[in-house]
Amino acid sequence: MDTASLVEFEVQFGAQPRHSINNEVKIEISNFNFWYGEKQALIDINLKIFNREVTAFIGPSGCGKTTLLKCLNRINEIIEGVRHTGTITLNGHDIYDPTIDPPLLRRRFGWVAQKPDPFPRSVYYNIAYGARLHGLVRGRKETDEHVRMCLEKANLWDEVKDRLYERATDLSGGQQQRLCIARAISLKPEVILMDEPASALDPIATAKLEDLIDELRASYAIVLITHNMQQAARVAQRVAFFHLGRLIEDGDAETIFVNPRHPLTQRYVTGRFG
Repeated sequence: MDTASLVEFEVQFGAQPRHSINNEVKIEISNFNFWYGEKQALIDINLKIFNREVTAFIGPSGCGKTTLLKCLNRINEIIEGVRHTGTITLNGHDIYDPTIDPPLLRRRFGWVAQKPDPFPRSVYYNIAYGARLHGLVRGRKETDEHVRMCLEKANLWDEVKDRLYERATDLSGGQQQRLCIARAISLKPEVILMDEPASALDPIATAKLEDLIDELRASYAIVLITHNMQQAARVAQRVAFFHLGRLIEDGDAETIFVNPRHPLTQRYVTGRFG
């Protein structure tokens, strides 16, 4: 990257802005193509996502980031007329293997949407419902312990422990988003998928969310879509840049933001287009 670009774009990295060789591949995407009817949305994607790391998907709107995110947990296939070629493996197993039950596969992925979307019930219900439904807890004592554990993991317990039976929609926006993360991890997923989780939050709530993401990566593989380049630099170990359905470049966060290989990546991360 040239000197002018460095002046224009000062970036602050988190404590670990690069891949660790100790972290194994969790998801591998190979020669993956995806179509909505006749429109091809993803073109020849090859990407590895590692355990205990945050992989940030960046790129202009409409470049395929969310499409790929929804391919990872096979949510896209509920849309009529979609098709794909290539493979996506989770722990070395093809997620599109016809013997795999899609609902069981989706349980292995936690999902956090762009805007907080808690159930319009109590805080307690938001965490307990899915765990009970899938037989992960039995009895009130075990459920109580599970709810507390999930809220503690989401750094929310101290703020809501006296409000467990109040409506979740009465919480602040930042608290609701952390509750949605607690709800996602209540089903004991292996991967957490986040689609612009901070886009509707104020700076203070965003900072809390970023701290939480950094803590959660010790236990999960996390895939994060963000349009905030500073956020991607702060929280990610790996970054993948997409443009017009293609993966242009991927690598360590430090490399992507300081010394990208592709001129298009340099232009995007320095704000020259997007």
